Amino acid sequence: MNSSQIIEKIHQLKRERNAVILVHNYQIGEVQDIADYIGDSLGLSVTASKTDADVIVFCGVHFMAETASILSPDKIVLMPDINAGCPMADMITVNALQALKTKHPKAKVVSYVNTTAEVKAESDICCTSSNAIKVVESLKDAEEIIFVPDKYLSHYVSTRTNRNIIPWNGYCPTHVKILPEDILRQKEAYPEAKVIVHPECTPSVIQLADEVLSTSGMCKYAKSSDANETIIGTEIGILYRLSKENPGKKFYPASENAICPNMKLTTLEKVLWSLEDMKYEVKVPEDIQVRAKRAVDKMIGMF
Repeated sequence: MNSSQIIEKIHQLKRERNAVILVHNYQIGEVQDIADYIGDSLGLSVTASKTDADVIVFCGVHFMAETASILSPDKIVLMPDINAGCPMADMITVNALQALKTKHPKAKVVSYVNTTAEVKAESDICCTSSNAIKVVESLKDAEEIIFVPDKYLSHYVSTRTNRNIIPWNGYCPTHVKILPEDILRQKEAYPEAKVIVHPECTPSVIQLADEVLSTSGMCKYAKSSDANETIIGTEIGILYRLSKENPGKKFYPASENAICPNMKLTTLEKVLWSLEDMKYEVKVPEDIQVRAKRAVDKMIGMF
């Protein structure tokens, strides 16, 4: 089958299965093009929970499908490629978090949405890259705040709040590939361009940015900004969406090395096979789902 035949078959199966296709901003272009909803991981999961679909096909990585299952336990959540994981999410385990909680018994735990369901279940509240500062500031009575797993997002939050944050030594292997010299080189090449970077970047990269934004924040910025040229400091997959939605503007990657191999595992063929065979299903066990949902709901309820 060629691409148009695959897409036609996907649409047919979507109708038959009463399915929606959720696609993260970092996915390849042809997968973004078949999305019912495109966005960041939590926004997609919240959107899915409000639809009347029976089946959610999540084109992203494993923790995202888990989050959809946490918020929509009555729906079937499928991943086109079950091997699409998140190295940063795997850097914090339940045992490690429990040990840290034992060491700091009065601390509240904030877990980034980029964590496993089990870790979310051990947390007081979740956060995203766009609301991490507000979430941390909301814990007014906490003497200490354990923040897992991203040390760079944690550092960014600590520079903008007056809270005692205990970071975990995790990071995104894709965002750390963006170096200060990459930003400087691109600024020299495009002197009129604004620089926007993700808070998962290193502090030295963040210092060079005009704005520090989540992926959803970058999409809003691109539409509302007067800038005709923008250097984008995050995974390069988002440039496809930015260029498509803002045809009169130019977007340049901060680094061509900022590629997440896991995000590139999903293809049109795999989406089709997922709907044909109803695999691979991601289902969070009820005891974990209930506790994890409490932490996610607490965050959602703030906004």
